[in-house]
This record gives sequence, C-alpha cells and structure tokens, in this order.
Amino acid sequence: MAKILAVNISKEKGVPKKPIEKGYFEADHGLSGDAHASNWHRQVSLLGTESIHKLDVEQIEGSCNGVFAENLTTEGIVLYELPIGTKLKIGETEMEVTQIGKECHLGCSIRNIVGDCVMPREGIFAKVLKSGWIKAGDEIEVI
Repeated sequence: MAKILAVNISKEKGVPKKPIEKGYFEADHGLSGDAHASNWHRQVSLLGTESIHKLDVEQIEGSCNGVFAENLTTEGIVLYELPIGTKLKIGETEMEVTQIGKECHLGCSIRNIVGDCVMPREGIFAKVLKSGWIKAGDEIEVI
C-alpha cells in the first residue's frame, strides 16, 4: 500500500521543510502556508523515501522527511514512473501529476548540506484539483 510518511512545510524557498501533523491543500494553490504554494503547475512536491535513502542523509540531524524540500514524503509508490496527467487521491484531496523532476538551481542549500539532490531526478510535482487535509498515514491511490 502506498502511503504518506510526512507532510512538510517551509516559509522560505530553497531550504529543507519541517514535518507537520497535517496540512490543508487548497485547489489551484497547494499547501496552505508553504513558500511554494501558488497558482502554477508545481503546487505540491512529492518524493519517495525510497529515493531519499539512495543518498547518504545520515549527516543531517533529525528526520530526513522534508530535507529535499518535498511537501509530501511517500512510501510504496515509484513516483517518477507515473505519467504526467496521472490523478492521485491522497487523504481528502485529489491531485494531478504535472512534472517529473526539475532543474536544480545553483546555490541550492539542500545540495550544499547533503552533497547531492535526488529531487531533480526522482521527485514529482502536482497541482491540487480538490481541496482537503493530508496527514501521515494517508493512503495514496492512483485514480
């Protein structure tokens, strides 16, 4: 079963996000209160724990959830193999995959901390179609 391990948020761009108990994801906006939320195609970022553990993240203190600035840390689904346009039901929300990977910008603090960044290769982005709450443990369903 594919599920959410963590919901992560930050007030600034380009920094690791911190896990929160639950998050409200607004249609056509993203995670309420997150620096990346806006009416664009990369409203929500998702990264699998399987991808995170391909790198040595032991040097980072605390949880590695959110360290690559992902809003949703997942488990049990190969995100980067989902075709663009795939619809997902996560918690109370519905989302649509809009992008696989991204270009990593120069001066990225995450790359500087970890030494590499898996988000450009294996992270995905989605837009929120239906608003609602997401929390750790929620199931991810391809619809």
